[in-house]
Amino acid sequence: MNKLLIQFLLAATVMTGTAMVQAAELVVIVNTANPATAMTATQASQFFLGKSAMFTPVDLPDNSPIRAEFYKKVADKDLSEVKTIWSKLVFTGKGTAPKELHNSAEVKKAVAANPTGIGYIEKSAVDATVKVVTFLP
Repeated sequence: MNKLLIQFLLAATVMTGTAMVQAAELVVIVNTANPATAMTATQASQFFLGKSAMFTPVDLPDNSPIRAEFYKKVADKDLSEVKTIWSKLVFTGKGTAPKELHNSAEVKKAVAANPTGIGYIEKSAVDATVKVVTFLP
């Protein structure tokens, strides 16, 4: 009986955590010196999928649920599809995959330090060091 209760509580905890990640509003950020004021999700995806070199994208790690949510929202792609796209670009010499940083704080810091930087983080992590150009509810 106790084992069943523990399994139920564990499952409820996991489901709550998953719901919290899925409910997080993401934003695309750029350097405050960047003249861009707004960008569509489709436009943002161009930089993260190697279709434009106008900005220097920074990414979260492969195991980040925020990363998976971001690519699903901007490009309707899962992480394996994104990895395939970048593998082709890198193999053919047509691009270099975005630099991976450990967390949103590092992404924000990198974007704030690079005038062409672009990244994505949770809306709650935004401060005056970066500018939001896209909201991804």
